[in-house]
Amino acid sequence: MDEENLRKRKINTEAKNGNLALDKMESRGIKDKEPEHMALQQQVGLLSGISLIVGTMIGSGIFISPKAVLSNTGAVGPCLIIWAACGVLATLGALCYADLGTMITKSGGEYAYLLEAFGPIPAFLYSWMCILVSKPSSFAIICLSFAEYAAAPFYPGCVPPQIVIKCLAAVAIILITSLNSVSVKLAYYVQNFLTVAKLLIVAVIIVAGIVLIAQGNTQNFENSFNGAKISFGSIGLAFYNGLWSYDGWNQLNFITEELKNPYRNLPLAIIIGIPLVTVCYILVNVAYFTIMTPAELLQSSAVAVTFGDRVLTPASWVVPLFVVFSTFGAANGSCFTAGRLTFATAREGHMVKILSYINVRRLTPSPALIFNGILAIIYIIPADINTLISFFSFASWIFYGLTTLSLIVMRFTRKELKRPVKVPIVFPILVTLVAIYLVLAPIIDAPDMAYLYCSLFIAGGIIFYVLFIYYHFSWTRKLMKPITKHLQLFLEVAPAETGQ
Repeated sequence: MDEENLRKRKINTEAKNGNLALDKMESRGIKDKEPEHMALQQQVGLLSGISLIVGTMIGSGIFISPKAVLSNTGAVGPCLIIWAACGVLATLGALCYADLGTMITKSGGEYAYLLEAFGPIPAFLYSWMCILVSKPSSFAIICLSFAEYAAAPFYPGCVPPQIVIKCLAAVAIILITSLNSVSVKLAYYVQNFLTVAKLLIVAVIIVAGIVLIAQGNTQNFENSFNGAKISFGSIGLAFYNGLWSYDGWNQLNFITEELKNPYRNLPLAIIIGIPLVTVCYILVNVAYFTIMTPAELLQSSAVAVTFGDRVLTPASWVVPLFVVFSTFGAANGSCFTAGRLTFATAREGHMVKILSYINVRRLTPSPALIFNGILAIIYIIPADINTLISFFSFASWIFYGLTTLSLIVMRFTRKELKRPVKVPIVFPILVTLVAIYLVLAPIIDAPDMAYLYCSLFIAGGIIFYVLFIYYHFSWTRKLMKPITKHLQLFLEVAPAETGQ
């Protein structure tokens, strides 16, 4: 009872500050239904952790656009090497993140580690870029891919109208956001199911490829390095496109506070999940080359569908159906982790306070999830957002490099921290050097204004930080106070307790 009274006193204090109208919420029947602790719960086990990694990494990329890697390498041999190297890099990066995640057991991924190692400004700049643009635009791109495949059966022989694709993508965003806002368990049950579905279609493609190789379809692997075009910049661009398909290797670190036994399950999920995806990607690409020449693969708009039409007839409809499952699962995983990043950032005072609140009934960070969903819907409006992939791959690897650098720095500056998982220091050094290469290579080889725009956007976050975070302009607090109060009543949310 003492703990319960203490909790109510805390909430009442927030109410006096205009952050929670407790009496109104109680009159709506929330009082008797509040859980014991207003905090995110440890509900994600090892299997769900692996499903989140695999389900987020295997999205639309491996089914639709492996040709981008081939176009930048020019031959089958270098293409397969790049796919394998991307898997090794993702694994090394994820192991570095496992070290960080078990040392600093806070949700928020890179944000929490940059804050600990370098202070608030680098952490804020990461959240500024990621929350406002990178995460919601990635969510939007995946949902657009989902919409294209979901609408295709209703428009046989032609491309679905853009308005149909965008409306369907918006519906997917609303559905996924609602799903994650309602229940953590329901969200990862759906994630587990969709992960099994996408692994099933990957297995079908791999088995078909093995059968074709056994039948002697190996002509595309002969002289596999002929015609290769290797340069400083082309390798970087090939890595960008390969790593886009591997994107998600760091997703588990965004939900560290919700992992059961994170010291065991975080590294174990990484060690199992990412090598599994790497093997799948290499074998799927091998399967593609058993039936398509490099020129045919480059001409295909959806490689997996072309493969299905040639190999799986009359059951070729299975491929687009499971691509729909795959993209929906990737979007679900992206939404799940993006909400946690926004929640963690707002909890540190780097975003508006309402985004750090959680639903008093369901213990989900619903304001953060809804905010991410609204931004994603905005990002589906432009006619073409494919250029965002290179744009934000560039930005992401700036912060990936800074994050692995933070691990090196904290080995010397924070020796007192407990390190249940301690990787050899050569791992973060190698990943940091590769990150520097991936940031500089495309700029040196093929300068583009998009990289300048990206850099200016990140730097622009400093102005916002100084004005609204560092100096705490009083008029912004006065403006947000009534808005926060009414949003709390509408969304039925309250501040999360800390120190659990």
